[in-house]
Amino acid sequence: MKTFNIAVLPGDGIGKEIMPITVELLKQVESGTGGYRLCFYDLEAGADLYRRTGEAFPEETFEAASRADAILLGAMGLPQIRYSDGREIAPQLDLRERLQLYAGLRPIKAIPGIPRILADPRAEALDLVIVRESTEGLFSYRNTGDEVDDRIARDTMVITRPVCERLFDFSFQLARRRKAGGKPGIVTCVDKANVLSSFAFFRKIFDERSRRHADIKTAYSYIDAMALRMVASPWDLDVLVMENMFGDIISDLGAALIGGMGMAPSGDIGDSHAVFQPCHGSAPDIAGSGKANPTAMFLSAALMLRWLAECHDVQDAARGADTLQQSVEAAFRAGELIPFELGGQAGTEAIYTAVRRQMDR
Repeated sequence: MKTFNIAVLPGDGIGKEIMPITVELLKQVESGTGGYRLCFYDLEAGADLYRRTGEAFPEETFEAASRADAILLGAMGLPQIRYSDGREIAPQLDLRERLQLYAGLRPIKAIPGIPRILADPRAEALDLVIVRESTEGLFSYRNTGDEVDDRIARDTMVITRPVCERLFDFSFQLARRRKAGGKPGIVTCVDKANVLSSFAFFRKIFDERSRRHADIKTAYSYIDAMALRMVASPWDLDVLVMENMFGDIISDLGAALIGGMGMAPSGDIGDSHAVFQPCHGSAPDIAGSGKANPTAMFLSAALMLRWLAECHDVQDAARGADTLQQSVEAAFRAGELIPFELGGQAGTEAIYTAVRRQMDR
């Protein structure tokens, strides 16, 4: 039986509330599915650790996380606790860069029973994936921006061939798996190639890699046009691949279409490591109130199981991912379980209990 070692980093704010119940659901899925074993170990990082110790992400914590088969992360950062230069404390970005987690996976999938944001009934079946490059682009020099005489500030965007080739291959392979499951099998390159040479380079490499995946259709969109399409007709989209900053913005727009950040899971994936976390932040304004929506954390855990299944050819883990995903959807389907941020009264415990009840059936 395959054993997976999972590094657990609850982080800050509501991360400490949604992580324990997510681990409990994963244990329940494991016991009900069989065929694999999950071994969890807790690690501490984030803004609160920095406040107490002066270190946000100790090297021994990074080393322990890097040895795991997968990393499960809650939320990190607190607005009132920052580095001396004013930057936010974000160990999750350090993980992406140091472990070369170049493919930011942002599924945008409607959950039955959640109030529809778009009026068009086709939005009920919304199911697309944003693939955000997560190690370079406009974030490349986030720690070394240049300011001259309080007159000029400059940041540098970097697009490299090796990262783009891996990113595009990942996107085509993802589209191929989705096509096998009945999705269109189309990868859309989202850029600003009509204005910036870096994006013309990005698109050129996309075209080169697409020729190696001739069974998958391709499309193109400038980022501003894609922002419009995400609202006007997102049901026509399948896999969207884009630069880091563009992906940061568009994935939030996508999250809004399915009910907000509390419903939006994510994975940051590299060749041999991956981090899975909800798209939302630490939400200190509601920490401790019981109002935190754990759904995105649950769905991120399902993404983790699916990734482990694909990487290690453990089909029982894939069945576990299906069980968790389907239990979440079944819990919301009746339309009676509405999270606080969507105007309802369902908090952390109520959502966890409803999902657990579906899992036990």
